[in-house]
Amino acid sequence: MSPLLLTLAITVAKIAVVLGGVLGMVALMSWVERRGAGLIQDRPGPNRVGPFGLLQPVADGLKFLFKEEVIPAKADKWIYLLAPLLTFVPAVATFAVLPMGTPFTVLGTVVEPLIGPSSIGVLYVLALSGLSVYGIVLAGFASGSKYPLIGGLRSTAQLVAYEIPMTLALFSVVYASQSLDFTVIVDHQAGAWFGFIPRWYVFPQIVGFFVFWVTALAECNRVPFDLPEAEAELVAGFHTEYSAMKFALFFLGEYAHMIAASSLITLLYFGGWHLPFAVPAGNLGALVAFAAFAAKTGFFLWLFVWVRWTLPRYRYDQLMRLGWTVLLPLAFLNLVITVLVCRPGVN
Repeated sequence: MSPLLLTLAITVAKIAVVLGGVLGMVALMSWVERRGAGLIQDRPGPNRVGPFGLLQPVADGLKFLFKEEVIPAKADKWIYLLAPLLTFVPAVATFAVLPMGTPFTVLGTVVEPLIGPSSIGVLYVLALSGLSVYGIVLAGFASGSKYPLIGGLRSTAQLVAYEIPMTLALFSVVYASQSLDFTVIVDHQAGAWFGFIPRWYVFPQIVGFFVFWVTALAECNRVPFDLPEAEAELVAGFHTEYSAMKFALFFLGEYAHMIAASSLITLLYFGGWHLPFAVPAGNLGALVAFAAFAAKTGFFLWLFVWVRWTLPRYRYDQLMRLGWTVLLPLAFLNLVITVLVCRPGVN
């Protein structure tokens, strides 16, 4: 096989594996969400469809496929149909530049666990995170109903309030590592201080981590920041008028955003696939590295669930006040301190 065809085949295989993995994780997280809610609220959760209710996501998927498609008479049809895609596609596309481990060898060919080049991966992720809000805004606008419109307007204000501190926290890590490449950022966190403290950025960038974690909750529209879809006030917010697979795309997009946010936190602040101790070389080491990355990401996914079923929803004025008067000054102060303390070329 020619090098070009081999490269193309490997790239297609990577895309298929990553897409399948993300969709599989989305289905699993929909089960974890409900089982976690049951655990926290001292009730069983889904336990009828399959062992431990594990086939409940399959039943939900079949339900979405066979439900009647309804388009409101007053909706702007083409924008209404486009909005779910603008929410789901950017969330999945984010994984193109997120490395998930170390290179491994397949039939004598070295394979990078990364779909596309990540030399400007940070900028790519920021661009896609800004795009995803258009799906929510357009869904609210195109539905022709007051509740989705209010949800879309809320989402716009929330994005502006929380995107800025998230970006400042992210660029504190970029400045500390002197790179926009996630692989370089992770490699800067290899090793340990004093022989036992991991060199993860969560320690020197603890304020930045706090800001990034809170803003990630807001960016994913998760409790306590789910004001765009507050069911007590807005029925279901921006997706009130959506049904069947169009609603499912919003559902899939939210969980894909959760997985992407958890992966980003792992890469930026918790050393990615690095562990405090040495790991074997070769394919075994690559397997250990991927397992470490998956375990750290899974922990933060559980935190998303834990927070949802623990904290009450903020009022809208509280949400705005937290973003503009607490998180933004903290993120800016963290960036200033990082610039003063760090020097280019110094870990």
